[in-house]
Order: sequence, then structure tokens, then C-alpha cells
Amino acid sequence: MGPHLEPRGRRVKVLATLGPASNSEAMIEALLAAGADAFRVNMSHGSNADRGALIAAIRAVEKSVGRPLTILADLQGPKLRVGRFAEGGVPLANGDSFRLDRDPTPGGQRRVCLPHKELFEALQPGARLLVDDGKLVLRVRAVSADVIDCTVEVGGRISDNKGVNVPDVVVPLPALTAKDRADLTFALEQGVDWIALSFVQRPEDVAEARALIRGKAALMAKIEKPAALERLAEILELADAVMVARGDLGVELPPQQVPPAQKRIVAMARALGKPVVVATQMLESMIVSPSPTRAEVSDVATAIYDGADAVMLSAESAAGKFPVEAVAMMDAIAREVEADPGYFGRVHFSDDSEFGGATTADAMTAAAASISRTIGARAIVCFTISGSTVRRAARERAALPVLCLTPKLATARRMGLVWGVHAVVTRDVAGFEEMVAKAKRMALRTKLARGGDPLVLIAGVPFATPGTTNVVHVVRLTGQELADR
Repeated sequence: MGPHLEPRGRRVKVLATLGPASNSEAMIEALLAAGADAFRVNMSHGSNADRGALIAAIRAVEKSVGRPLTILADLQGPKLRVGRFAEGGVPLANGDSFRLDRDPTPGGQRRVCLPHKELFEALQPGARLLVDDGKLVLRVRAVSADVIDCTVEVGGRISDNKGVNVPDVVVPLPALTAKDRADLTFALEQGVDWIALSFVQRPEDVAEARALIRGKAALMAKIEKPAALERLAEILELADAVMVARGDLGVELPPQQVPPAQKRIVAMARALGKPVVVATQMLESMIVSPSPTRAEVSDVATAIYDGADAVMLSAESAAGKFPVEAVAMMDAIAREVEADPGYFGRVHFSDDSEFGGATTADAMTAAAASISRTIGARAIVCFTISGSTVRRAARERAALPVLCLTPKLATARRMGLVWGVHAVVTRDVAGFEEMVAKAKRMALRTKLARGGDPLVLIAGVPFATPGTTNVVHVVRLTGQELADR
């Protein structure tokens, strides 16, 4: 009956990346108190020991607060990066010649290693290399098996391990590198809840990762390549969720094409009932400033108005000067948007005809949302093992919270990225009357409802059979449940 059972009072979720600025239990607790609902561990950085300690710290906080916490492990993917420099980096001026080669010796003013043989095979003279998210632009003059000679078109400082994008050619890279496979095995051993797959290009990439995960975690496909946009529906069918990863997407595409792409990804994911996260540069200025720009606030609000399940912080919470303030700002923006009288009308979802029609379970959850509006219910309560019923209920974006009751801790943990869901782990129920009684008790205990309030219950009969959503039941809380608490 402690405060940990109480929902946040907002629907959209906040995903905070952890890093050097936020890797202690005390900081994780502070981010949680400020509004974080889920935590991202970036597998691109640090050693297994570092990442294992970070995951252990999250689980220690989970135990101390007594509420399920969500961990997303984000695989690096086939991110192209330059090697290291003897001095950590060098300045490049417009017009300079610069060489990329396969020599692992630390780089200098004229050259650096590029440890990706696929690029030497794919690039042609005239192609662009965009370094450090496009801050530097190199134009290829000549290519051989071991050397790429370039002219610097847009100069700046090039430093250790900076990313390289090649928007003018398709590089035949696997979605999972050897490092990703090792990192995936480690993350699953550590018991993470979600795996984010970077640089997805084809549905086959998602299928390959799903086969390796074998149901031990949910799978999120990151959309950051133009090729993925062309096959978005197929990728979404195979993934459990999707992320609009605007960093690399905005380098590979002209920046003005990113907002329409974001709208399309969010709309399609919502129609298919798949959680969608909007990420990258949401409050970027808060890495160094205690307050965001007005444009950043508007950007976060727009994603929430579009009905995204979660909004994400990257360096703002991982390495910035103001990690707690950044999470608190995200929380404040979300609450303000959700207080707008027009918000729920905008995000409510009612038409699935464009994406292939509804199943029986879809129809049941749509009916539950409709009934709840008609009778003024205070909450929709879902009993679930796999979480599929809850995700369908969340898809409706009803103007009331969804209480997820599940006997599986893994299912409850995954709900930290699903819109409007408050998950509680509870013992399974054996029969219908027990389900009704438990729903009433938990609605009171979580303070989602009070005596006299109606609730709408969704479940599947027979119990303990995933995928059998077939009951919508209306109950009203009486004084008796208050006495039973």
C-alpha cells in the first residue's frame, strides 16, 4: 500500500538513457522520482562490467522502491566509425586532403583508420562521407582496396570513434555485428526487458534478431535508415515496438524530411498497436543548459500530441550537466499537454480499416474503451500474462488509465514503454469472481478509483491462456472493498 503502487498520473512514458552522469543508484532513484519510467543502457559505450553494474543498480532501485522498472538495452548495430587519433582528434579545414585507410595505427592530421572493409568496396568517387552526424563532410576523390582519398568540403574537428554516414550508397552490412551478438547475449543474461535493434534496413534484420532473442525480451526496431521507411509496415509486423531514431535518420535524409517521416512512423505503429518511442535531440540544449529552448519544448509536445507511447532522453540524462532537470522537464511538458482539453480527442484511435481490420481481441478492447467513456469509468483493468491485451487497450488511447495486473514480472516490466499503462505484479486468479474482487482491491490500492466508481475489466476465459481476450465486464466499487483493503 506504499506510494510505489500509485501511478504517475500521466499517460506518455519517459525513457531516460543512463551514463556517466547517472550511473549510481542514488541518481537512478533521482531520475525515477523526477519522472523516468524506463531506462536505456547504450551498448555502444563501456565494458560489460560497466553495463552489468548499471543494470544491477537499476534492479537494486527496483527492489527498494517495490515497483517494476523497465530496462532497454540498445545495441550499437553496424555503426560506421573512424578509428582513434594519436592526439584524440585533429582540426580539418575546408579544402584539406584527408585519407581514410585500413591501417590501425592512430591517426593524425592527414589520415585515420576506417575499420570497415565494406566501405572500401561500396564507395565510388564523388560520394559523400558525413562525419559526426554530418558536422564534417568529406567528398571521395579516389578509392582502392585499402585507401579512400577525400577532400574536406565542410571542416571541423574530427576525433576518436566519430560516426560516419554514407547517404549516397547502400552499404551491405548485417543488422547484427559480432559485437552486437555478444552484447545481445550479455544483455539477455542480465535480464533486460527490451532489446533495441539499430540500423534496421529490412524485415529480415528484425526476424534474425527475434530468432536470437527467443522471447527472452521484447524487440524494438530503430528506424534510422531510409531503406527502413520503404518497408516500414513489414518491419512493424515483426517488431514488438519501434523507435523514431532521428539522429541518424536526420543525417541520412534531408532534415526537412524527418518530421513527415516521424508522423508516418508514429501513425502506423499506433494503428498496429505497437509502442512507438520518439528519440534524439528532444531537449538537446539541456546537456549544457538548465532550461530547454522553446523549440525543443514544442518538439516534445508535438510527439506527445501525435500519440507517441514514450519520449526519450539521450545525452541529456546520460552525460549532461542537468540529468534530473531534463527528466523533470520532460515530465512537466507531458503533464501540460495531457491537461489540454483537446489532447485525448486528438490521440484517441478509432479507425483500423487502413491496416487490415480488427481481431476479436481488438474489438473487445475497443468496446471496453467505448463503454468506459459512456459510463464514466475511472480505469480499465486488464488481467494478462503476455501483455497483449494491455497493449490493445493502450492502442485505444482512452482518457483513463489502464491498470495491468499480471503474475509475470517480465510482462509488468515491459509495460514501462506502453502508453497509459500502470503495471502491478499480483498472484494469478483462478476464477471469475476472484478476478473481479482482485480488480476492485488493486484499483483502490493504487488509488486509481474510490468507492462508488465504475471500472471496466478486460480478461480472457479460461484463465492462464494467453491470447483469449473475450470478456468485458463492468463493476462498481462499493463500501465493502474499502473495508477489505
